[in-house]
Amino acid sequence: MSNLLDTARQWLRRARRAERRELREFVVWLEHTRNLVHLSVLLFVPILIAIVTVISNNVNVFPFVLFPPLASGTFTLFADPEGKYASPLTFVAGLTVGALCGTAAIWVAAYTTLQNPLQAETLAVSPVTAALAVFLTGAATWAFDLEQPSAFSTALLALIAPEFTSPVSVGHFLLQYTGSVFVASSVVAVAFDFWRREFYEQRNRYLYRSTQGDDRVLVPMRGEDAEATAMFGAKLAAAHDTGKVVLVDVVDQDAIEAAAETLAAAGDTDTDVVDAETADLDAEAAETQAADTAAERLERQANRIRTQVGVRCEVVVASDGSDPAGTVLDTADETNCDLVVAPYEEHRGALSGFVRSLFQGDVDAIAYRPAPDSDPRRRWRHVLVPVRRAGDTAHAMIDFARRLTGRTGSVGVCNCIQRESDRRDAESMLADLVEAFEGTFETRVARADITRFLAANDDHYDLFLIGASTDRSAASRFVSPPTFERLQELDADVAIVHRP
Repeated sequence: MSNLLDTARQWLRRARRAERRELREFVVWLEHTRNLVHLSVLLFVPILIAIVTVISNNVNVFPFVLFPPLASGTFTLFADPEGKYASPLTFVAGLTVGALCGTAAIWVAAYTTLQNPLQAETLAVSPVTAALAVFLTGAATWAFDLEQPSAFSTALLALIAPEFTSPVSVGHFLLQYTGSVFVASSVVAVAFDFWRREFYEQRNRYLYRSTQGDDRVLVPMRGEDAEATAMFGAKLAAAHDTGKVVLVDVVDQDAIEAAAETLAAAGDTDTDVVDAETADLDAEAAETQAADTAAERLERQANRIRTQVGVRCEVVVASDGSDPAGTVLDTADETNCDLVVAPYEEHRGALSGFVRSLFQGDVDAIAYRPAPDSDPRRRWRHVLVPVRRAGDTAHAMIDFARRLTGRTGSVGVCNCIQRESDRRDAESMLADLVEAFEGTFETRVARADITRFLAANDDHYDLFLIGASTDRSAASRFVSPPTFERLQELDADVAIVHRP
């Protein structure tokens, strides 16, 4: 019985992990603006048409011939929320003007020698009447800047509305049909405006994980660029009110041996004593001395961060294990940090094992490399974000760039294409990426190799934020190495961003 319960619990945990993984993948899929728009079209257009249909069935107000132009207009609104025809006011006015123009065409037909469909024995529309309805619609929408394609549909459908195939007054026709168009389109316009204002334009708050976290930053103090990296991480954390920085130093065996030599030189240990108990005490004293030295160094840096950046800063000294990167990731989990910012390290022209292990972890990570032969920066006013495609990594990099530049800096987002025919798609992708964020952005599409483009523009920017390409397969990375591995020395800082 006990084994059966253990097996059931194990399967339940696996199911929960799979459910969380699928939910996370779905959220990442939704971060693509095009996917979000398509899903909204699939969900909201049928719902809105169903609502109008329910009203029509119960109140008997909306003629069914109104539904085709209403459905196509609703699709146009949701399919391109930032496009030319995405104005709720233009949507309502355009459809209503179309209905009025159709009414005007019927009035002309009724009081001239043109065939009047209301008095015909069979349903027929005069070609001249139809042409007149289209002409009046085109002239009116042009004059009032209400160019709405669905307006032509409401104008033409007014000529064959089944409710008006028996003789009725033009005034009754105008009131019922045109009023129905106005009310039905207003229902759709109000719903669309609410969706766009409260959800679509706020999707960075609801969907983009980068704007909801990454404000508790862990910085491993390693190498010559540790202090510059700590200041970079502090700047990211300071953008959020709840931000904090945790500086961690891993006391390894080399540090302990150095502390032991210092103690021996100071006469605090007797190197001639070989007693096992005394040797253990000496080793403990050396480890304590190494930890104290690391803590003092971290506190000095923490005080500089608190003074210059104004963000909370804590220090942690961790003992070394067989895996320094694993120790850092465990520390990030214990200190509730959701972003690791580490100094960039290379080994034989590629990422060091330490940075690679961080990128293989389940926490967001950045490898920061300051520009060579330059003083460490405290501010980054001009940041460029090269993106390969839309997605959560691109959103995270743009959010990081906004944090670093603040309100007074500038952020550029670029994409390099190989063919001129790709320019329109690239421009559309960049527009979708930046429109979800507040502030002013510069978008650039260059027909050039990315490495040459960055090298040619490094004197215009303080920092390049580049994706780590960890989502690509090993074969893809072998054929086309990640951008940061192909970059030579630049006059700008470089930060490589990884998202698990």
